[in-house]
Parts: sequence; structure tokens; C-alpha cells
Amino acid sequence: MLFDDVSFRVGDSAKVALVGPNGAGKTTLVRMIAGDLVAKSGTVTSSGGLGVMRQFIGSVRDESTVRDLLLGVAPPRIQQAAATLEAAELAMMERDDDERVQMRYAQALADWGDAGGYDAEVLWDTCTVAALGVPYERAQYRGLRTLSGGEQKRLALEALLRGPDEVLLLDEPDNYLDVPGKQWLETALQESPKTVLFISHDRELLARAATRIVTIEDGRSWVHGGSFVTYHEARTERIERLEELRRRWDEEHAKLKALVLRLKIKATYNDGMASQYHAAQTRLRRFEEAGPPEEKPREQRVRMRLRGGRTGIRAVTCEDLELTGLMRPFSVEIFYGERVAVLGSNGSGKSHFLRLLAGGHVKHAGRWKLGARVVPGHFAQTHEHPELEGQSLTEILWTEQSLQRHDAMHALARYELQFCGDQPFETLSGGQQARFQILLLELAGSTALLLDEPTDNLDLASAEALEEGLLSYQGTVLAVTHDRWLARSFDRFLIFGSDGSVYEAPEPVWDEGRVARER
Repeated sequence: MLFDDVSFRVGDSAKVALVGPNGAGKTTLVRMIAGDLVAKSGTVTSSGGLGVMRQFIGSVRDESTVRDLLLGVAPPRIQQAAATLEAAELAMMERDDDERVQMRYAQALADWGDAGGYDAEVLWDTCTVAALGVPYERAQYRGLRTLSGGEQKRLALEALLRGPDEVLLLDEPDNYLDVPGKQWLETALQESPKTVLFISHDRELLARAATRIVTIEDGRSWVHGGSFVTYHEARTERIERLEELRRRWDEEHAKLKALVLRLKIKATYNDGMASQYHAAQTRLRRFEEAGPPEEKPREQRVRMRLRGGRTGIRAVTCEDLELTGLMRPFSVEIFYGERVAVLGSNGSGKSHFLRLLAGGHVKHAGRWKLGARVVPGHFAQTHEHPELEGQSLTEILWTEQSLQRHDAMHALARYELQFCGDQPFETLSGGQQARFQILLLELAGSTALLLDEPTDNLDLASAEALEEGLLSYQGTVLAVTHDRWLARSFDRFLIFGSDGSVYEAPEPVWDEGRVARER
């Protein structure tokens, strides 16, 4: 059971945030509203067209294109017309001299226009120019795997916010967006006339865009009618109120039980007390049947023990390193124990840089090397991990770390994953998957952490635990991040600039524009 008796309303043109711990059921709830899942009980109603952006919108393992992504967030009638037109085009390629095939193709073209397909293509042209810097005609068949996660998100958001649907469900829309992209999203949500329900863990976005907050925690929901600025104060007051209600209930329960016991003793010596005794029993039974007030939510206690180890003084050395087609040659030295934030716009090559250092195949020129005893641990930005799919968490810990079940469950408990030990990895929420990946890095004994957007799917408690873990980590850390809060804890800032240069800055730089180019 994820949650029970969840009730709330999103008013016309409201911008409502759905928050809560990782694994509380936020994405499941959005999927129920979208019609992907059927709830055990209760109802969901919505008015107007419903546009949905799911938590994970692209795949690095399939051959999906920009056109496929845009069709995926288009209204159903356009999706159906596109499928019919595609089938008719394939038939034409095989039998272009068949009159019936030609008639079907002509009808599919007419249906595409009637469904609004040509108008959608005009809209998509605006979206690809805004998100990718190129027109739709040249971008439509580009593979999604050639786009960064932020470019995919920005493209989907442009299409939904400009599209015809009046109600939007956005599951972690800010994930993978660079800071200019997040600022754009904040403004777009504020100015949009659409009704929006969105999931986010980004405190800046929540504070600037949400007009109400719906919280899912411990299987229940509650609504804060104000902005995120006053949310923590409201939550503290609510917890205190629940504690007081429970204290009063316990006191009343104890009094009723004591009364029943006294009357029971008296009734054994005085038949005249029997009616009072039975009345007190009835009162106690009804009191207990009504049940106690709601319990206060359990606070998460995520404890990460990232240890690291001593390495050579120079942990990473790059000499005239060029990421082919992405950045111009640059040189940099990173020393043992340093915390380096890698900043820049979406698509500028930051993830490629970390993947190269982790030993991945990335086109490059120039030289790079890791120092003595440097064992890289890579936290990948992508949500897809085929090597982990089909296995439960305890099975993965046994296979990769030789942990017996007892030790595996103890390690999972430190990451608040003890109740997920027998679940397949792919069934976890995005935040739970992120926490488990960090646990694997901890157990692997990495002496240099290469973290690509580590806080994107983490709830607040987990993100704070990660920051504490990095502060005590005895090793080198390179982290690609657009998390303004996390970046402030780093001591060096490597900027991937909009002009193709790589340079250092004394403070975080967030105003680099995206790199407009075709790959």
C-alpha cells in the first residue's frame, strides 16, 4: 500500500506542486491521474485536454527521434493520425502502384490535416528552434540519444506549454535542466494560463512557481494553501498539532480504560453498577473503533558512508583535451581531496567529460589520465541501467559486493531502502534508484567520485545526506550539477562555456547560454 484516501483539488489555472519523500507514490499518483494506472478505489476527474510529461521521457537504448518525443506529448488524436500516416507511407514504399494503397495514403494525409497535424508541425518548429536552435525540418529525425537530458526535457516542456492541452501533469520537469532552463521554466509556469500539477524537489522552483503544495507522506496527503516559502513552517506546525492530538487521544484512552476497570471492580460487589459498567465498555469500544488521530510522519534518516581513500597528489590531469564537436582543447589538473563542480549549459559536453574519465568511449583528442590509486566511481545521469534490471536489490548486493542478506538489509536501511530489498531495481522510484546507485559507489570503495546530476531525483532529506557524505569523503569529487544549493558546497568550479571554451571561475557561473549547434 503506497497511500490511502488521498484527496485534493487543483483549481483552474493553479500551479500546484506535489512533494514528498522518494518512494512515497508521487509518480504513481500522477500515472493514475493520467490514466496509465487504475486506483484500487476513489475517483479522478479532470476537465480540458490533459498533457503529460513523464519522469523519464527518452531512452538511450532505442532509436527514438525528436519527432517521436514530440508525438509522445501531443494530443491522442494527433498520435493516432501520425500512426495511420506512417503505416500508409510504409505501404506506399512497398506498393506505390497499387491504387488502394494510394487512396489509403491520400486519406491518411487528409486525416493528418483534420487532426491538426500540420498545425502541430508549425508548433514543433517553434519548439525545436527554442530548445535546440534548429528548425523542425532538420531536427525531426535526429536521434534522442544525441541530445542531452536537459535538451530532451526542454523540448518536451516547450511543446506542452505551447500546446493545446489545458491541464498539464509534469513529473520532475526541472530534472537535467541547466539553471537558465530552470529559470525559464519558473517564468513559463508563472505566466502560463494552464492548470499545472507538477512534481519537483528543486526548492528554488517550488518557491517561485507553486501556488499550493500537496504533500504525500506516510500513505496520506495534506495540502498547504500557500507557497513553498512558508511550507516548512506549516509542516512543523502540522506535526506539532498531530502530536498534541495524539497526546490528548492517549490521555482520553487511558482515562476510559481506567474507568472501565474501576466500574468492573465495583460491579462485582454491586449489581447496581452493572449498567454503568456496560455503558463505559460501550463508550470505550466506540472510542477505539473510531481510532486514534493521524500519526505524525516518520522522519527520514538517510546515512551515507562515503569513505574514499588516499591517492596520488594529481587525481586527474588533462592536457589539450578536446571533446570532439563539443568543446575546444583545454588543460586542467585536479588534486586529491578537491571538490570540483562542473557547470555549464545543457549539451555542452559535461556528461561526456565525466563519462570519458570513467573509462567510457567518448570521441576526443589530446591526453588525459587518472592519478595513482585513483579508482573512479561513476554516477550516471541516465536512468537506464540494463545491467541492474531484473534483479532485486539484495541480489545485486550479493552479486556485486558478496553481501549476505543480513548485511545487505543493514546497508539498505541506512539509505531508507530496507522495504525495497526484494523489489527489482527497475520498479523503484527515480529517487530510490539514485540512492541505491550511491550505495553501490560507497560499497565499491571508489577513491574519486564522478557524479552526473546526483541530486536530480533525490528528495530533500537524501540530498542533504549526500552533501554531508561528500563533506566527509576522503577522496576527490567531480560533480556535474545544476543544483544551486549543492554547488555552493564545492571549492572549485570548472565552467563549460557557451563559446566552446572550458575555464575556471571563483564562484558558480549560471548564466552561460546554451550552445546552439547541430550535431
